[in-house]
Amino acid sequence: MSADATSTNQPATGTSTGSDTATGSDERFTTLQRVILPTAAQMDTIPLYVDIGSAAGAQLSTMDGSAEDSRGVERAAPVSSSGGTAHAEDFISRTATTVRAGSRISFATYFNAFPASYWRRWTTLEAVRLSVRTRGTGTIIVYKSNARGSLQRVDSRRVSGPADTVFDLPLAPFGDGGWYWFDLVAGNEALILDEAGWQGVDEGRTPGRITLQITTMNKVSYCLDNLRLLADSPEALDVLQEILIVDQGSTKVADHPDFEAVAARLPGKLRIINQANLGGSGGFSRGMYEAVQNGSDYALLLDDDVVIEPASISRLLTFADRCRKPTIVGGHMFDLYNRTVLHTFGEVVNPWRFQPDQPVPEQVLGHDLERFTLRNTPWLHRRVDVDYNGWWMDLIPTSVIREIGLSLPVFIKWDDAEYGLRAKKAGYPTVSLPGAAVWHVSWIDKDDLVGWQAYFHIRNRLISALIHSPYERGGKVLRESGYADIKHLISMQYYTAAGRAMALEDVLAGPEQLHRILPERIKQIRAMTSEYPDAQLAADVEKYPAPHVEKPPRHGQGFSAPGYSKLIPWAAKTVARQLIAPVSPSAQARPQAHIAHQDNKWWRISQYDSALVSNAEGTGVAWYRRDPAELRQQLARSAALHAQLLREWPRLRRQYRDAAARIASAEAWEETFTAYTESEVRR
Repeated sequence: MSADATSTNQPATGTSTGSDTATGSDERFTTLQRVILPTAAQMDTIPLYVDIGSAAGAQLSTMDGSAEDSRGVERAAPVSSSGGTAHAEDFISRTATTVRAGSRISFATYFNAFPASYWRRWTTLEAVRLSVRTRGTGTIIVYKSNARGSLQRVDSRRVSGPADTVFDLPLAPFGDGGWYWFDLVAGNEALILDEAGWQGVDEGRTPGRITLQITTMNKVSYCLDNLRLLADSPEALDVLQEILIVDQGSTKVADHPDFEAVAARLPGKLRIINQANLGGSGGFSRGMYEAVQNGSDYALLLDDDVVIEPASISRLLTFADRCRKPTIVGGHMFDLYNRTVLHTFGEVVNPWRFQPDQPVPEQVLGHDLERFTLRNTPWLHRRVDVDYNGWWMDLIPTSVIREIGLSLPVFIKWDDAEYGLRAKKAGYPTVSLPGAAVWHVSWIDKDDLVGWQAYFHIRNRLISALIHSPYERGGKVLRESGYADIKHLISMQYYTAAGRAMALEDVLAGPEQLHRILPERIKQIRAMTSEYPDAQLAADVEKYPAPHVEKPPRHGQGFSAPGYSKLIPWAAKTVARQLIAPVSPSAQARPQAHIAHQDNKWWRISQYDSALVSNAEGTGVAWYRRDPAELRQQLARSAALHAQLLREWPRLRRQYRDAAARIASAEAWEETFTAYTESEVRR
């Protein structure tokens, strides 16, 4: 049994006298969510575990609960409610910490507040018990919030000496949102927290078993680091039936010099399957398939380039085990390089545009929980219901896999979103659970809409729309695709546009070929880089001629985005110039400018005949060159393909919907796995 599922029968000392759900001392409880603290290597993540300071919340109206004043102006939230400084030496262990004399700390944080509204909505839990073990003199204060983010004091207890204190707390008020948390206030001497946890009545269930599966492509060091983390986390290992690495790279995990030493710490748990590169969908489908085959209750899918918070594993499992029906439960993603920044709090698929979207208008992408804490960020308190969870960390019941199949064979994009939509259609929800997360490289440092990945973006988006869009011809998806092609082409991104055209042709070719082309297309698309200058990167900018422009921008002001009212005539003029005007000889001989990635906007780059452009990662520079003949040919190809897709959408929709279950089935994937499995390693 995991550390987050430890049974207790502690007496209800310190039980909140105002509770409507106080339980008798003869009941047994299991820990749903243990209070945890950062490791010594994670001191930059302290705000995700502990909030040092007062109990200040967001400033809301006491009349209507709004975050705006009488003039409709949003009230300012404090940048930080911190009243002190965190000291690394105060963290005694993963569960114990010191509150210095006269100080106060709060557990109103991402990893330690209890997301009551999620438990209220999706599980059988009706009440939660907070159990706190302390030494020393001080006060425990319990708080809750509602869906508006309004802070409410619930109860408090004075403690001294060794003390076991519990509060029994109802979940009834949390229909639309809200959290529970507690603060510790030390007296004139230090107060020691030995451990604390959020508990539920023991229902006598045996915890489910997990196959934890990592799909990797030449990210050996990340894989080994996460294996070490798991080996150091018995509470996580205890619930894992198997750790499965599906290695699709050319540099193998099992060949690393450190592999044997790491594997020795995971006896009987670790298995590696080496297979050809079938993309994320091929790797994750293998994990789903093997989880079903080995009798696991869940498949936990993980990206390779992540850092795990190990406690997340038992939290996902404990939540999923108590859900009313089989439910996909996912973790959130924090920025690996800015570790207090939350990528997104949950996503839905916009049915009209068929693009990922935020379910709550106030939700902020890239929210920094060091600058804006849980207590003073109202939208974090509203429960967010999602369509899918990213496969950076996603727990899928094998009962769901048996019914709806594995991933579509669509390589690296849209596999997670499509699977969530498919599960939802079959009656199985997805929950993005606060308090469970990984750290992952954020999208800020990537631009996968340009280059070889553009093929997979548009192809898989269209396939998903054909299967799931409620609109007769996919809503706005084809119109936006056509606009995107024009932007890429006038930006001299001919390689990207060529890949997108190939994607449209493959959509028109139908679903039956998807398994066959799974390992092929990536090779073909990457082989096309030699045909297009915009796809050829040089690490050293000095390999190119120095930029020079004969005619500088008007008044030295550079280029600016056209206003909405002038967009159509501006676009027509720009396209006409690019189609007809010859490229100046000087621009053929040398670039006219060097444009940083963040400045590479279509309305700017389209005004040049050639330019050096940095890539998103900052590792290379390409020389973009305008080619009117290439533009004319690709523009005509794009228009013809989009017209054909619009015309044939009803037929294609029927075709893809009829084939979806078949091509995602275990039987179809079995054939692919058999053809492309290279070897297997067990430890």
